[in-house]
Parts: sequence; structure tokens; C-alpha cells
Amino acid sequence: MSTPQAPSTLGRPPWLLVAPGVVAAVLLVVPLVTLVLDTPWASFGSQLGRPEVREALAITAWASFVTVLACLLLGTPLAWLLARVEFPGRSLLRAAVAVPLVLPPVVAGVALVTALGRNGLIGRVLDDSFGLTIPFTTTGVVIAHTFVSMPFYVLSVEGALRASGERYDVVAATLGADRWTTFRRITLPLAMPGVLAGAVLAWARSLGEFGATITFAGNFPGTTQTMPSLIYQALQTDPEVARTLSMILLVVSIGILAALRNRWLTTP
Repeated sequence: MSTPQAPSTLGRPPWLLVAPGVVAAVLLVVPLVTLVLDTPWASFGSQLGRPEVREALAITAWASFVTVLACLLLGTPLAWLLARVEFPGRSLLRAAVAVPLVLPPVVAGVALVTALGRNGLIGRVLDDSFGLTIPFTTTGVVIAHTFVSMPFYVLSVEGALRASGERYDVVAATLGADRWTTFRRITLPLAMPGVLAGAVLAWARSLGEFGATITFAGNFPGTTQTMPSLIYQALQTDPEVARTLSMILLVVSIGILAALRNRWLTTP
């Protein structure tokens, strides 16, 4: 049986805090409400059936799926190295991993061009030796999405690994387990909440990526045009399509928040 809570004795909240708090809430909530109200629901289904919309949805879904897969396969080992292995330059590498979090998306796209463009450091080698061109292709979309999404995943998993500590790894080592077995059987299962949260964050970041993608991969329908790119284009020519696609992304974002509610949205 729960104990009744005693009435608050802190007094009335000061208007100097209430007023700006209300303004902030209005600023955040009203645009979302107006988007829902202004969405052309009567033509929602027909808008989704348009070829360019289906293509953008397909490219976005594919790119986000491959991005999450890349984060799982590449980001998990990187997070483990940062959390468990001492090596020269680890702090510098951790800082470099976090840079895309604060880097303007267009700058991220320019950075990818300098590395993987036809005249880039790596892109020139790929083009001259193998005839591979990455910019302005669907592969370029995936790489751009992975570049901006990977830090969310790596930092989430590294935090989970550090929270679980190394004591269980040490116990496993004393029992004769090598580090690969310890990682598979002990470390990774303990960090699974962080892995799942990081994967969801990376997927959400991939869905909303625009600046790096349009700079590095362009905005070609059926090849590199993702939903954010189509929204940007449609907003200038067909606002109804822009609102429809924006509503889809809003629904997906709400779904992501619902999936993460036990991690971030519950009160301890």
C-alpha cells in the first residue's frame, strides 16, 4: 500500500521560471500540432502512392537499414576498443569519433568529398585502381548516413560498456576465457541495452540525414534522393507532398521515442 505524499512546502513556482518555460513548450509543441493539422489527410494515401515518394521511401529505408548494420558490425568493435583497451591516442580517437555530432552536416559532406570524391585521398585510388566512384551513388548515401550516425551508436555502446565495468571480464579471464569468448559471452550481453539504444539512435539519425547526403551524394530521384531531400525539393514546388513526407518522419520519430521510453522518458 502506497504512502500518501505530503503536500509540497516549496511554495508557488516563480513566474520568472514559469513564463519562459511556457514559451519554450509552445515553441516546441505548436509547430508539431500545426504539421498534423495541415497534413492533407484526404490525399495522404494517394501521395504515398506517387512514384517519386515510393522511391524516396525505399532509398531511405534501405540506407537506414544498411547504416544500422554498418554501425553494429563496425561501431561495436570500435566502442569496445575505446572502453576496454589502453592504447596511445585513445583520448584523441574518442574526441574524433564525437566530432560528427557537432559538425555541420554540410561540412560533413565536404569532408566526405575530400576523402572519397574522385579527387579525394581514397576516392582517387578507388577510381584509378578499381574504377569505383562513390559520390552521387546509393552507396554514397549509405556512407554519408553512416558517417553522421556512427558516433551516436559508438558513444552509446561505449557508455554501456563502461557502466558494466571490467570486473566480469576479469572473472572470466581468471576462469580461462580468452578475450573473444569474454566479449561474446559476457561483455556484449551486459551492454545489450546500450547496443539497442545506440542502434535506434543511429537509425533515427539516418532517417533524418540531409546535409551531408545532398552534398556528397546529390539529390537524384531513384538513386540518391532520400525523404529529407524530397521534402526539401517538394517544399518549393508541391507543399502537400512535403507535409505528407514530414508527417511520416514525425510518426517515425514518435515511434522512436516510444521505443526508448524505458531508457529516457521514465521518472526514477
